[in-house]
Amino acid sequence: MKNRKINYFRNTLLLGLVLITSVNCDGDMSDETLATYPKTAEIFTDTPVGMGTNFYFPYGPDANNPVGSKFSAWSVDTDVSYKGNASMRFDVPNSNDPQGNYAGGILRVDGAGRNLTDFDALTFWAKASQGVTIGEIGFGEDFYPDKYITTMRNISLGTAWTKYIIPIPNASKLLQEKGMFRYSAGTQGTNGAGYTFWIDELKFEKLGTILPLQASIMLVNDSDPDIPVIRSTFVGVTSLVSNLRAKFNMPNGSNQSVSISPAFLNFTSSNPSVATVNDAGVVTPIAAGTATITATFNGQQATGSLVINCSGAFVSAPVPTRNSANVLSVFSDTYTNVPVTYYNGFWTPGSSTGSADFSVNGNNVLNYTTFNYVGIAFANPTLNATAMTHVHFNLYIPNSVPSNFDFLISIEDWGPNQIDNGGDDTRQQIFVRRSQVQPNGWVTIEAPLTLANRNNIGLIIMENINGSSLSNFYMDNIYFYR
Repeated sequence: MKNRKINYFRNTLLLGLVLITSVNCDGDMSDETLATYPKTAEIFTDTPVGMGTNFYFPYGPDANNPVGSKFSAWSVDTDVSYKGNASMRFDVPNSNDPQGNYAGGILRVDGAGRNLTDFDALTFWAKASQGVTIGEIGFGEDFYPDKYITTMRNISLGTAWTKYIIPIPNASKLLQEKGMFRYSAGTQGTNGAGYTFWIDELKFEKLGTILPLQASIMLVNDSDPDIPVIRSTFVGVTSLVSNLRAKFNMPNGSNQSVSISPAFLNFTSSNPSVATVNDAGVVTPIAAGTATITATFNGQQATGSLVINCSGAFVSAPVPTRNSANVLSVFSDTYTNVPVTYYNGFWTPGSSTGSADFSVNGNNVLNYTTFNYVGIAFANPTLNATAMTHVHFNLYIPNSVPSNFDFLISIEDWGPNQIDNGGDDTRQQIFVRRSQVQPNGWVTIEAPLTLANRNNIGLIIMENINGSSLSNFYMDNIYFYR
């Protein structure tokens, strides 16, 4: 289950600043002092502490997960506790639960945020109904602006109560934090079967035995964090510095990594005349050339970098001219697109394909990175292309075309049962050879539809075949037509 989502509840709370002033004998004003926010450490002991009345917000659906989390997954359990009389209970649903196929959400202070500068960790005790791995647990997510999200991933829970520690990357920044807790738990490790886990004594602490080590950006390989990520782009097409991790030496002597938000880092561009980077890690190319984005964490150089190769102004794909009455559009700004479940199917194991989609002057472009294969799905509902006779794609390969380029497009009809691999699927394959493409320019790929049945199209699959090493390309104007 992808642990990403659209947040439905984005409420901005306006906090008044109480100014304490004094007047000296000459009538001059002294320094103004901002109000101090609560330094409450506890989030949940036997009950939520200082959270207000409206504090739990489950994750809603998003493009990768149209079902979303189960809204009733969180509750207070008065029968199970590590200490005291109650704990927080999380019922992770079966993967086919129509009310939500995973459990996830946040605990957000309903009111003024907290001053967490006196603490160095979020701690809690947890156990589960069986041995499981929880995808994400952390803090700092409040749905707006989510500035200081910190997350520990793949937390192993057993059936006995165990204490867990999530380091705070830089507590001096957390002067008014409202995001006390976040979690996301699916059933990848249980073959789709639901389970329950409990958390108790959730609070912030000052342990004094956590040592910050080094951070990394654009992390691709844990064993070699210095590998630079090279991104080909154009003027005005922004990129985000991503895959940010910070490593800490923990009280038990082990090293632990957490995912951190850009606000904990300081970014630098080697060539600001080519590309600038702001405090949120957003990189903006402004001229043709090359720039390298690096970062520091608590004054220490982070490993990893993002190399921006800007080719100058972007040239959009040819604008389609076919009559919209004769088109079923999958992805195009010229036509109204049909419902698409996702443009980048997250398939494991094996898929490495990422997305760095961008928009230039209102023109949206799909950008597939670290490509090996990817799927565009129409599961809700499947696509009825019975009246269509052809399919159309615009493809752009930046920099150079690999000498071993061999590209396959497959169109799958899922049959009357509308189920992938349901026993009645049919498939058409379209081979794209090296002679059909060129670097740094749009090419048009068109082919007749030969599927005998095409009223339940569920997938368009694109993949490298025969050892092809294509890793980065753009697509636009994907549509069926007659």
